[in-house]
Amino acid sequence: MDESGQHKGAVRRRIRVRGIVQGVGFRPTVYRLAVERNLGGWVLNDAEGVLIELEGPPPAVDDFLAHLTARPPPLAEITAVETDTVAPEDETAFAIAASAGGEPAALVSPDMAVCDDCLRELMDPADRRFRYPFINCTNCGPRYSIILDIPYDRPSTTMQHFTMCPKCRAEYDDPAHRRFHAQPNACPVCGPHLALHDAEGRPVACADPVAAVREALLSGRIVAVKGLTGFHLACDARSDEAVRSLRRRKGRDRKAFAMMAASAEAVARRAHVSDAGRALLESIQRPIVLLPKRAEDDLSPQVAPKSPYVGFMLPYAPVHYLLFENDFPPMVMTSGNLSEEPICRDGDEAVRRLAGIADLYLLHNRPIHTVCDDSVTVVQRGRPLMLRRGRGYAPRPLRLPLAAPEPILAVGPELKNGVCLVRGREAFVSQHIGDLKNALAAQYFEATIEKLERLLDITPTAIAHDLHPAYLSTRYARRRASADGIGLVGVHHHHAHVAAVMAECGLDGEILGLSMDGTGYGADGTVWGGEVLRASATEFARLGHLAYVPLPGGDAAVRHPVRTAWALLLRACGAEEAERHRVGYLASDAANDRAVWTEMIARGVNAPRACGLGRLFDGVSVLAGVCAENTYDGRAAMELEAAAADAPDDATPYAFAIVDPSGEPDPVSGKHGHAGVAKPPVRVEGWVLDTVPLIRGVVADVEAGAGAGAVSARFHATVARMLVAAAQRAREETGLGRIALSGGCFANNRLVRTLAPALESEGFEVYGHRDVPPSDGGVALGQAYVAAAQLQTESI
Repeated sequence: MDESGQHKGAVRRRIRVRGIVQGVGFRPTVYRLAVERNLGGWVLNDAEGVLIELEGPPPAVDDFLAHLTARPPPLAEITAVETDTVAPEDETAFAIAASAGGEPAALVSPDMAVCDDCLRELMDPADRRFRYPFINCTNCGPRYSIILDIPYDRPSTTMQHFTMCPKCRAEYDDPAHRRFHAQPNACPVCGPHLALHDAEGRPVACADPVAAVREALLSGRIVAVKGLTGFHLACDARSDEAVRSLRRRKGRDRKAFAMMAASAEAVARRAHVSDAGRALLESIQRPIVLLPKRAEDDLSPQVAPKSPYVGFMLPYAPVHYLLFENDFPPMVMTSGNLSEEPICRDGDEAVRRLAGIADLYLLHNRPIHTVCDDSVTVVQRGRPLMLRRGRGYAPRPLRLPLAAPEPILAVGPELKNGVCLVRGREAFVSQHIGDLKNALAAQYFEATIEKLERLLDITPTAIAHDLHPAYLSTRYARRRASADGIGLVGVHHHHAHVAAVMAECGLDGEILGLSMDGTGYGADGTVWGGEVLRASATEFARLGHLAYVPLPGGDAAVRHPVRTAWALLLRACGAEEAERHRVGYLASDAANDRAVWTEMIARGVNAPRACGLGRLFDGVSVLAGVCAENTYDGRAAMELEAAAADAPDDATPYAFAIVDPSGEPDPVSGKHGHAGVAKPPVRVEGWVLDTVPLIRGVVADVEAGAGAGAVSARFHATVARMLVAAAQRAREETGLGRIALSGGCFANNRLVRTLAPALESEGFEVYGHRDVPPSDGGVALGQAYVAAAQLQTESI
């Protein structure tokens, strides 16, 4: 600067920053960086994001930009930075200017783990927030779970009834402070507090509720803990008695429980933690991470029976750090609900719905407006894979490969439901909602749609939905479209799976797709789920599929896969021979039941034809003697994968065949109608991946005394080899070399780590999921992309 305080050789630049840059401490960060470099100018929020004007020496301005883009605030996500040179104004002071044009509601941040700065204060006896369980700042804490309406300011959050004390107010108003405009800002003087209640919901007098809960957990009791985005049910993960009691009370027979541990080091003593796994554990999103079990640990085997994985997360709310300080042992921290219901939101609801489960309730008086389950992730081929999208990720938008010409709502499937709203190229995928057959989940589904539309200021003019006419989500779409006079776009279930991968990976044009799951409504009215597709964002063609097998009893065969196993055996051997080769759990099955199932199949009564790969996993799990009951979704398949945990990946495959249909025309594409009725492909049969040789091989191995692990390893190797052969056949027919893997079967690590490298070695470009689940939890994104592409085509 010269003697007048003006910059010599100064330049002035206007900088437009786009992305998630509002409500995340972006302006205070800009302010601090500018002041540290003696730059003049201003920063403000407007309808497009953040606008900055900077004036000063060119090296200082360049250094500012380098630091801002390399190290933005933890909750920010910069999608674009545009810089223009403007005329200098001899401005030497820097200021945060008033917002222009209002803040876009689209930029609501997810709820995030407590930051390092707040954590240091939490544990500092000299700090005024020492051990305060609601400490937060602009870089961390509650966001999506507490916002009631837009704009995002304190009166529009659940903190509206907590008036800041003078000290908190001074921080809130200070642009140089990291709590500048932190809406949940509070302290022990003016903010929320913890309280302990007994099993009947009555207050329990105690000086330190956290210490009382720690003592209760170590004594084997079950505690409902109200956290950042909902309730957990906690118990000692080392205690067989405590975990069995929680299973019995919660009605959760075998499905693995998630756990929380004090640190990544504590997790590593109980699971194999790779560098990628540790990065996920310690990320600001703090998801549950599925990790390979160690052979020896101090955990109860009841936590994750017959699973090769254990699910761990680290503390993310301040109260968790207090509960787990001083290397407190790992605790089960499972969703605070009965199975298949949404998690509890407030104390009164928890006492009512968790009656008979929790012995104690650790409550607080900061209301939660939107509940979010913990996100669940796994490391697959060295990269993170989302298995359940929730806290820490929703409602952060994903970017579509194209811009939707009008606002779209995609309502997802019936199981593992999630919804998606689209504006332009932004796709806002909701948190996990659940099974819409459950009445509470159905209410949560509609409430989530209403809230997202309001917060994001999106009024859809088109609704994308699954073509299954009985799905609650489909019925909602049709009812709302009729009431609001808006368009419908029906999307085939398995096309949506492939399109979701295309949306995530930024793919346009045509691609091959392996869409492999349990069940989905097919274009011909049968049950699909083992599909080899040629697809673009607007249309698809069915090239081939797994062989059909009848499911005696329909949904009953999904719950009781002995029925599916019998149908597979009948198809492979015929009735007389099947009776002589009953292996695994079929060996002890009642003859009367088999006679009924055989009759149902023969007459075609309540025995729908299905070709889902998930059903093949179920049947082989029964034949191998691994699992006979799907007490939760995917159990038989998961336990079959677990059975092969110690077997090598290069097992010898069983035989299979690819069968051509006779006299069938070539496949043609099936476009979707904007009126909500799909136009099915002229040909829906395609060539068939015949599993008769595979089933015969499994039976022969079991009869020869092969163990379940060996059978499972050979089965997985066969599925991988079969899908590679299918991909090669599809490439020969189409000339396409890009291939997408989608559907719940690709949550199977053993299958993917065998299949994907084999495809790559054959010259395929392999694409999979990252930010949405491969299961039905990712379908809404695919529906949204298909709808956007079709509407764009129609508008041209």
